[in-house]
Amino acid sequence: MGSEGNDSSERQKLRLPEIKFTRLFINGEFVDAVSGKTFETIDPRTGEALASVAEGDKEDVDLAVKAAREAFDHGRWPRMSGSERRKIMMKFADLIDRHVEELASLDCADAGKLFTHTKFLEIPQCAENIRYFAGAADKIHGETLKMSRELQGYTLREPIGVVGHIIPWNFPSTMFFFKVSPALAAGCTMVVKPAEQSPLSALYYAHLAKEAGVPDGVLNVITGFGPTAGAALSSHMDVDKISFTGSTEVGRLVMEAAAKSNLKVVSLELGGKSPLMVFDDADVDTAVELAQIAAFYNKGEICVAGSRVYVQEGIYDEFVRKSAEKAKSWKIGDPFDPQVNQGPQVDKKQFEKILSYIDLGKREGATLLTGGKPCGDKGLYIEPTIFTDVKEEMTIAKDEIFGPVMSLMKFKTIEEVIERANQTRYGLAAGIVTTDLNIANRVSRSVRAGTIWINCYMAFDRDCPFGGFKMSGFGKDIGMAGLDKYLLCKSVVTPIYNSPWL
Repeated sequence: MGSEGNDSSERQKLRLPEIKFTRLFINGEFVDAVSGKTFETIDPRTGEALASVAEGDKEDVDLAVKAAREAFDHGRWPRMSGSERRKIMMKFADLIDRHVEELASLDCADAGKLFTHTKFLEIPQCAENIRYFAGAADKIHGETLKMSRELQGYTLREPIGVVGHIIPWNFPSTMFFFKVSPALAAGCTMVVKPAEQSPLSALYYAHLAKEAGVPDGVLNVITGFGPTAGAALSSHMDVDKISFTGSTEVGRLVMEAAAKSNLKVVSLELGGKSPLMVFDDADVDTAVELAQIAAFYNKGEICVAGSRVYVQEGIYDEFVRKSAEKAKSWKIGDPFDPQVNQGPQVDKKQFEKILSYIDLGKREGATLLTGGKPCGDKGLYIEPTIFTDVKEEMTIAKDEIFGPVMSLMKFKTIEEVIERANQTRYGLAAGIVTTDLNIANRVSRSVRAGTIWINCYMAFDRDCPFGGFKMSGFGKDIGMAGLDKYLLCKSVVTPIYNSPWL
């Protein structure tokens, strides 16, 4: 009895959420993996297990795809009117609002995300994302064509079919709804494979979808590992499309598997090494604040991280000094604490990878301005780290580190910074800090990246398409472009009466 009391007290101290759903969700039911295997999802604050979760693999993916295929080919969801789908999606969004604290707790404990931010911003934005696409569900239509001959033509926009969504661990909720919301609005059915590091909220969302009235088989969730469950989904002959967010290396494997199977449609949102360019006319305090957000937000575990910060020579020294001061005031600790700026890295593998890059930066000749070390007696915490004297050929300037590491670099001219900003295999995002409209326009048109932020950073909005260029992938999430990738365009042509075609 005493032991149970201590366990309860410890859970309350850590603010551990009650974990209700740990099994696979297939055809409207929570079920064990066919193999009976489970894996542990870890609390990065302590390194200890949060829960044992069903480990799905190929057999489970087969069952989930079969359910999604049946729901698409013979079920109600694709055949519902758009307004019927809209009503169910709106109810889904309302249920998320009702359970926001519980959902935020899951992502906080599972992925080390800041609880306050997740509760008051990220999860509510997920609900709004569903509402946005729910509003589009009854506005999907084709066009009447003005044909050049005696033909009547029109187009239909139809759901693409069964979709496989593979989502990353850094934004478990946001990325779930970046993909699920437009696919539901389009009338698709789907199998979601959340990251093994952060599977808990996806299973909870599956429960809420069923409660909202999403028919069985429309939304299935398979928890498991990339090389097994993810690979099986990517190569499955009955999956019509894969939407993947993650690393460029894994994106290659997904695309290869899709090509070798049934040539399924693929959209990829991959890595980034985004430049933030600060010009002499910028307010230094504002620019430093933006740079800290760009590099350290979500402990640097974000694909658009502005980790390459270019500062024009006129304000460079002041920028360096103030950046160091700001980084030292950055509070690191338990993400449930509302005063904390940065929680733990997601898992030990990522933690060690970041530290190895920091060590490599020092060995290659960059100057460590501040940070660079683990902190705390327990958990996977790393100090916000800033390097100066960074050269383009250094590994820390080329590779996506996915951690709180900023590289500061000085530049002289606009032409120079444009060339250096583009000197990367990635092209996901970029930031510009200037009060000169001509500079803003010139640089934004010259930098090859899918999203350009001027005097702001990470300014996402559900109406603004998001996706990359080059090795950052292709295809857009959110915005109406995010809906288009789940729709096929079909052309229908008939001859006009008494035409030569009869």
